[in-house]
Amino acid sequence: MKHTSQIVHRSVTRKLPTAVAGNGVYIEDDKGQRYLDACGGAAVSCLGYSHPAPIAAIRKQVDELAYIHSSFFTSAIAEQLADKLVSMAPDPLNHVILLSGGSEAVETAIKLARQYFVERDELERKHFICRQQSYHGYTLGALSIGNNPKRRKPYAPLLHADHSISACYPYRHQRENETEIEYGLRVANELEVKVNELGAENVIGFIAESVGGATAGVLPPVPGYLKRVREICDQYNILLIFDEVMCGSGRTGTFLACDHDQVTPDIVTLAKSLGAGYQPIAATLCTEAIYEAVRGGSGALMNGHTYMGHSLGCAASLAVLETIESENLLDNVKDKGHKLITNLRSQLTSHPNVGDIRGRGLFIGVEFVLDQSRKTPFDSKLQFSSVLKHTSEENGLMCYTGNGTADGVSGDHVLLAPAYIIDDNIVDEIVDKLSLSIRQTADKVNQSRA
Repeated sequence: MKHTSQIVHRSVTRKLPTAVAGNGVYIEDDKGQRYLDACGGAAVSCLGYSHPAPIAAIRKQVDELAYIHSSFFTSAIAEQLADKLVSMAPDPLNHVILLSGGSEAVETAIKLARQYFVERDELERKHFICRQQSYHGYTLGALSIGNNPKRRKPYAPLLHADHSISACYPYRHQRENETEIEYGLRVANELEVKVNELGAENVIGFIAESVGGATAGVLPPVPGYLKRVREICDQYNILLIFDEVMCGSGRTGTFLACDHDQVTPDIVTLAKSLGAGYQPIAATLCTEAIYEAVRGGSGALMNGHTYMGHSLGCAASLAVLETIESENLLDNVKDKGHKLITNLRSQLTSHPNVGDIRGRGLFIGVEFVLDQSRKTPFDSKLQFSSVLKHTSEENGLMCYTGNGTADGVSGDHVLLAPAYIIDDNIVDEIVDKLSLSIRQTADKVNQSRA
């Protein structure tokens, strides 16, 4: 039967349910099915679906000023949001560009980093170094500085060369005779090798997700890794850019995920939880040194988007950030995150197809394997993650699944990123429903192999 929607959906072959209502951490569709959103859509809905604070802020702002173009005016609400972001970020991240989405924020970071060196008359700087299995967005610039093979492949002729080093992925790559510290230093030192290979004078910077997100199923850095990366960037005078579109804005229990490691980048990107889904909003923050290079050089940002500093997005985001503070939600993220990962490990560690359970705060990944002892991934043709997604939805649970986990082609994982407002009962419900769904999925997939 022909599907009547005129929208080109992400999947053009699957008929999606129609969402009609959202309350707290639950969504209801037009058939009356109720879903517990355990992934925040895509790590977005950090306050749930009906929090009164951002709703009231949007209503107030739309009555006052819905939109102005940033080449003509600033606005009070944009200035207030920028001040708030600077107050929550570590020094010297004290300048803000307000945007509409994660890919836009990353594109801006790329251009700003290049402009910094243009202003300094270092025109030969052109290379970015990233990590294997990294993902920074679906625009061409963002894809060019990522290394996810599946996402890059269709557009490869349009993308810049891939200059990547190993991900910080101890589950698969830490050697038996290595401590975490030794492993972290080994993979971080690959950055120095790559910089020398390209020539430091040709390198703009190194970009990494502070905590790896969608493509490898949540990869927290091991102790010392980010500090060593920071040292190398300083030594060779290249910029350190952290992509915290998914892992930032409180998701890991600190406002910036890198705060946990006490490392500050030169540029950081934020989105997703920054607006909690109430309005599209993103931000690129940079240091005083980068800002001064622009101000004392051309005096103009060589990048612009129509909805920069959009008033409604700024109003929603400011309300979200104020709510995170006033309701002490970062403490709740730490507490409920600890309970969630502890309970998942208790329920699932013994399952033969669960390889690793890892995370930080309310940002947790579970990686699946065919064989626990060998860490062998499932054959990609079995579509473990896709089966798990549909099975979870049948059980009333939304979770973010992915494939290509191990190497960009093979491997499966599920990512959890529930709202910061969850309580112990919601944690228990997530664990129970996900555990059931994983067991049912493993049964289905293993039967199909028989």
